[in-house]
Amino acid sequence: MTLLDSSPASEAVERPRTYEVRTFGCQMNVHDSERLSGSLEAAGYVRADGAPADVVVINTCAVRENADNKLYGTLGHLASTKREHDGMQIAVGGCLAQKDKSVILDKAPWVDVVFGTHNMGSLPALLERARHNGEAQLEILESLEIFPSTLPTRRESTYSGWVSISVGCNNTCTFCIVPSLRGKEKDRRPGDILSEIELLVDDGAIEVTLLGQNVNSYGVEFGDRLAFGKLLRAAGGIDGLERVRFTSPHPAAFTDDVIDAMAETPNVMPQLHMPLQSGSDRILKAMRRSYRSEKFLGILDRVRERIPNAAITTDIIVGFPGETEEDFAETLRVVEQARFVSAYTFQYSIRPGTPAATLPDQVPKEVVQERYERLTELQERISGEENAKLVGTAVEVLVAAGEGRRDGANARMSGRSEDGRLVHFDVPAGSEIPRPGDVVSVVVTRTAPHFLIAAPSGDTLQVRRTRAGHAFDRAEAESCAIPAHAPASGASGPRGAVNIGLPSLRQPR
Repeated sequence: MTLLDSSPASEAVERPRTYEVRTFGCQMNVHDSERLSGSLEAAGYVRADGAPADVVVINTCAVRENADNKLYGTLGHLASTKREHDGMQIAVGGCLAQKDKSVILDKAPWVDVVFGTHNMGSLPALLERARHNGEAQLEILESLEIFPSTLPTRRESTYSGWVSISVGCNNTCTFCIVPSLRGKEKDRRPGDILSEIELLVDDGAIEVTLLGQNVNSYGVEFGDRLAFGKLLRAAGGIDGLERVRFTSPHPAAFTDDVIDAMAETPNVMPQLHMPLQSGSDRILKAMRRSYRSEKFLGILDRVRERIPNAAITTDIIVGFPGETEEDFAETLRVVEQARFVSAYTFQYSIRPGTPAATLPDQVPKEVVQERYERLTELQERISGEENAKLVGTAVEVLVAAGEGRRDGANARMSGRSEDGRLVHFDVPAGSEIPRPGDVVSVVVTRTAPHFLIAAPSGDTLQVRRTRAGHAFDRAEAESCAIPAHAPASGASGPRGAVNIGLPSLRQPR
């Protein structure tokens, strides 16, 4: 196959080749992109940082129908860019690449590399081989050979990080294509997970999010059904780690020992994302979701009994094949009773290769749209009511770099509260300006369905400067080639540093 503007291997390259990674999809994909960036930087590539990149990597998602349209639309735009950029390469990886394989090269022959979910670490070699041979490289492994967390990583945040505890999924939900693309669940050793968390903390992070396709089924591979609760408690003992979150659990495997661990471990945040998918027991059965609405609501009751301030969010699919108006009414009933802080609502879309794709009684698009709008309206009302309950309460906000830029007109900054809500807060004149990673104490003054507005309780903003804020300062100084301040105790490593996922030696505190 002839590539557009292929560069011969003998072409002299006087500067490091630059890269850009574009991420479509879930938190797992975001974390995978950190691994891809780390692998490229370990191979000598440098981030493009806004300039036209020599290598554009697209990390794809295959969960929703528009994933295909989004990918091929993006590739179409990149084709013209590539014609004008001598030596540019395009790589496509992730779930859609795992699913479509050679279809991507058939539809977009200007793509240089296609790789799957099981061989992310091979990207630099595939890019070099494509340049050398002058033809596209396709490599899709059918099973995981190297756990992704052993790959180099370019962390996107100095104060917060993702940590995979497992990959793959053993469930057979009829609407989901993920198990066929990421394989059966594979669990990391607890010691390896905790070592990675400790390395993150040593680098300045004060928050981690544990990731798994079904995070609370962790331990199934080595036969310990209580392993996830034990892991949460162990994370609670890591010095300097202030906030632990996790996503996403499965209701069928959610046990009371996890609730106890959440309630009894101070740095595990009062936040829970619990996917409902449907409130109809008949539809849940058709989805092969091995729980029913009564069990789901019972979990929420027990969580709130132990953790009264827990903010609970969810996922819901509207218009699954065969869904009747009565089924949808059950979803509305459960949503009203559950009082979710927010919900990710999706219109069902056919995914070829899933059992649901061939089910009879596909719901007409216009019916799905109308139901979706009703569900969204209900959840917006509930979200607004739940947020409004917080007016007048004090919240601790971890200041963020990417949740919303500082509003110059209102002197406003943003971050996340302990329960995961987005908070925009005022910074009065004369107040110390917090850095990303610092923690501020503010009082909620007004709310909207998707965020809180807060202000200091006094004339100035109360700021707790943290080791994460110090790490951000150092990273900013180094990115501008300015000598960094002396490191604070327990914080080391520049922003963007490539870390090894499984450290053998901890940095001194």
